[in-house]
Amino acid sequence: MSQKLKKSSKDKALYGVCGGIADFFGISPFAVRLIFFITASVSVWIYIVLLWSLDERPFL
Repeated sequence: MSQKLKKSSKDKALYGVCGGIADFFGISPFAVRLIFFITASVSVWIYIVLLWSLDERPFL
C-alpha cells in the first residue's frame, strides 16, 4: 500500500502542511518547518499550493 501526502491532523502549527510532509518522509516536523523558514521566499508559494491541494488526514 502506498502512502499519500496529506495534511496532518495531529501535528498542526498552522494548517498541518509541514506536519504532513514530515509524516510522509518520516522526519521531524521541526526540520520541515526550518527548511520552509530558511527558503521562505520560494516556500511561501509552495505552502499555499499544498494548503489548497492536500486532503486532511483523518485523526487516528
